[in-house]
Amino acid sequence: MKPKVFVTRIIPDEGLKLVKEACDARIWEGELPPPREVILEEVQEVEGILSLLTARMDAEVMDAAPKLKVISNYAVGYDNIDIPAATERGIIVGNTPGVLTDTTADLAWALLMATARRITEGDRYVREGRWQTWGPTILLGQDVHHATLGIIGMGRIGATIAKRASGFEMKVLYYDVNRREDLEKELGVEYRPLDDLLRESDFVTVHTWLSEETYHLIGKRELKLMRETAILINDARGPIVDNMALYEALRDGDILAAGLDVTEPEPLPVDHPLLTLDNVIVVPHIGSGSVYTRGLMARMAAENLLAGLKGEMPPNPVNPEALQKS
Repeated sequence: MKPKVFVTRIIPDEGLKLVKEACDARIWEGELPPPREVILEEVQEVEGILSLLTARMDAEVMDAAPKLKVISNYAVGYDNIDIPAATERGIIVGNTPGVLTDTTADLAWALLMATARRITEGDRYVREGRWQTWGPTILLGQDVHHATLGIIGMGRIGATIAKRASGFEMKVLYYDVNRREDLEKELGVEYRPLDDLLRESDFVTVHTWLSEETYHLIGKRELKLMRETAILINDARGPIVDNMALYEALRDGDILAAGLDVTEPEPLPVDHPLLTLDNVIVVPHIGSGSVYTRGLMARMAAENLLAGLKGEMPPNPVNPEALQKS
């Protein structure tokens, strides 16, 4: 008999096909995430869950699924999963690290370039019929080459951003809770305390984990430290930046512009004050959104799920110690 699993959203066929072949799979096919009550009902007999960031996997869900062996998250992050609760119950958790590093870094770089050179503003300028002639002062932006880039979080994605910056001959500063002297030598980056990084950088890009310590890491005080010509990029997690403080900083000219792949809340309501501003770009959490990367993520998530169902260590475990309790 095939093991029962619940897939909280449709994922690319590279992974979904594997799950369907090996499991008795219930798949939520709605465009929006399944309601909480649906999740609690669907998991009652399952041995595995393939989840997305849009589904909260907490102790209540785990207790509603007494046969649950594995939760496979279709993401590198797993702040939607209560890891201690899963470990305590012997539930192994898997994620999809590494594969989306370059793709997410590409998106951050695209936001940086688009905000610096006012690409979306220029597109609207043309579409609205305002382009009458070439003008020497129309939509002047900021140079990226030779500028100073501040990276918050020097993990895989942060380091990849630093590599891209070298091609623009940028000075690269970084802040991380763990100083990376190995990368300082390898990439030529310089460590700064957070406040100093904010003061010195022309561009600040956020690539750290979301945790209690990083919630609203960038708020009103931090934005006041930044240069009036500075640009902020966030494609990590929305709540790392206080969006209302960011709105006020952009509105009042405390910083020049921002590019956001993630927001708080998510999705951002169409009447949110940020969307009234021309100097912010907001895209719908598409950091890993390339055909190749999303397909590979799906396969990794499926392989994590199938290994956990067999009682084996997934290829990408978050809490390997859970198998000792199961």
